[in-house]
Amino acid sequence: MSDPRRALLSLLADGAEHAGPALGAALGCTRAAVWKQVAALRAMGLAVETRGRQGYCIPGGVELLDAGRIGAALGPPARQALVALEVAFSIDSTSGYLLGQSMPGFGEVACCLAEYQDGGRGRRGRRWLSPVARGLCLSLGVRLERGGHELPTLSLVAGVAVVRALEVAGAGGVLLKWPNDVILGGGKLGGILVDVAGEPGGPLHVVIGVGINVHGAPAAGDLTLAGGLPPASLAHEPGGRAPSRNVLAAALIDSLVAAVAEFDACGFAPFVDAWRHADFLAGRAIDLEASGRHESGVARGIADDGTLLIESGGGRRRVVAGEVTLRPRS
Repeated sequence: MSDPRRALLSLLADGAEHAGPALGAALGCTRAAVWKQVAALRAMGLAVETRGRQGYCIPGGVELLDAGRIGAALGPPARQALVALEVAFSIDSTSGYLLGQSMPGFGEVACCLAEYQDGGRGRRGRRWLSPVARGLCLSLGVRLERGGHELPTLSLVAGVAVVRALEVAGAGGVLLKWPNDVILGGGKLGGILVDVAGEPGGPLHVVIGVGINVHGAPAAGDLTLAGGLPPASLAHEPGGRAPSRNVLAAALIDSLVAAVAEFDACGFAPFVDAWRHADFLAGRAIDLEASGRHESGVARGIADDGTLLIESGGGRRRVVAGEVTLRPRS
């Protein structure tokens, strides 16, 4: 059964004004039902304007995700590896969905995207919210042979892959905030979350979730952003021009597939220099909170194993992912 919200969004996606009666006729429902679905889209963060007494429009229109367009834009390696590419309209979590599916075979990947997530997750229990059809919510499921001590660096590997994909899609100047935030113009453009399932000593089912603010971002008061950073989006940066969401989705899949294959074969070493080049925190004064303790120091980049180096009290120490909350000082 099709989602009436998506059906209405498809009609309004062109950015033109559509009269309520005409929308009702196209959808096979009453004008009151049309109004109800307009209200539902607004509740999902989408700006739907009322024009005159009866018309509705989305200023500038929206580009809906299309599995056919995304698949056609993939490079040969990703196209060969991809065994499933699903686009949902509304879903609890793209990563949660993939974790509930069968594990792909070695060398295979499964991908799920959504126009909207109502249960998107960020690090340390935070929620990841993005207006419907304005951002990119994408998760990639893979099976890995490599585990052990290098597995925690996979979120950093994914960060490098995201930066490379954004560059391919025409968005430069993107940086990474340890361990898994994507930064543009001093604001949080997106985030990465890695989920792992599997038996010790056996193959691992890994799902890499990526959220990117493309055309819009949640208001700063809508959620707690890591590090106290304001939200950022590709379209709202000075001189920014957001890429096609379908083109960006394909670039992300291409880049993640290549990065995961290299990580599974060679570990984190091939990605260290690229991550350091994109390091947002390096040389900045920071506040560190861990296990109920608070200290101030200066971020000194990452070690070869991906741990954060912090200089404090005349010495340096390593900080392991998952133990700290970083808050850059203004």
